[in-house]
Order: sequence, then structure tokens, then C-alpha cells
Amino acid sequence: MEIKQLKSIDHYIDSLSELLIETVNDGASIGFLPPLKHVEAEQYWNNTLKSEVVLFIATINNEIVGSVQLYLDTKQNGAHRAEIGKLMTHPKFRRKGIGRLLMEAAENRAEKENRSLLVLDTREGGPSNHLYSSLGFIEAGRIPYYAESANGDLHTTVFYYKFSNLSKNI
Repeated sequence: MEIKQLKSIDHYIDSLSELLIETVNDGASIGFLPPLKHVEAEQYWNNTLKSEVVLFIATINNEIVGSVQLYLDTKQNGAHRAEIGKLMTHPKFRRKGIGRLLMEAAENRAEKENRSLLVLDTREGGPSNHLYSSLGFIEAGRIPYYAESANGDLHTTVFYYKFSNLSKNI
């Protein structure tokens, strides 16, 4: 398995779109509802990479099996923080440490960018809650009825934060 940062998605657009479709259609709460169409997935990826977004992918035998994004806050009062977004592992490759490796890559990059605070959110009860807790993220709170699922149910979202090694002065 290899974790790498993408600076361009041109060569990877179809694989990234397939990853997003499979992840969403398997029930992941990452901002989309199933069934996700290929054109919608492509549109999303074509608008993802910006100067403040760092995209990591995980590959096995040159197949994209996971990704995560690091959003570097650009506000003057937020230059010390970043947000983790859209952690995805292809359903066929879950429970193999891919999510953990992607999160570690994002955390390492955040530290290189002098970001001392990481934040993220996820649906309550999902498997990612255990992953984030095991990586040292601390639950900050919950908002009920935050995200809608495909069947119309509204779910609670859990917000997490983590201080990096740079935050010794906090």
C-alpha cells in the first residue's frame, strides 16, 4: 500500500469518482446521498483541489482504495488550525488500516503546515468514531438531526478535535 499526495486529479478522476460512488452507496455520511451518479462525483472532484486543500490517496497495486482531505484554514484567526474531511476507504478494503494511514498522513502534513489544532465531524455510531478516538481525537460535542440519510432519517453528528505536538504552549 502507498499513501501519496495528489497535486492534480486529472489522471485519477475516474478512480476517485468510483471511490466516492462506492463509499457513498455503501452508506458513508460524507455529504452525499445514494445513489450517487458518476457525473456528480466527477463534478465534486473537479472542484476539490484548491491551494488550501491537501488531498491524500491510498493505493494498492495502483488502484485507489482510500482518500482523505486536509482543509487548511485561511482566515487570519484560524491559521493555526485545519479540518479533516471526507475520509474514505473503498468498502472492499475496509478494516485493513487504510483509514489510519491516511489520517496519519493528514496529521503529519498539518504539523508541517504549523497547524496545532485539527477538527472533524462524523455521523454518530459510524465506525469512524472508533478510529478517531483511537487516534487521540477528543469529542467536542454533538448536534442532533444534523445529517440526512438516504431514507430521510436525520442523524446526530459528533464533532472532534485534536491538538498536535506543536501545541505545547496551550
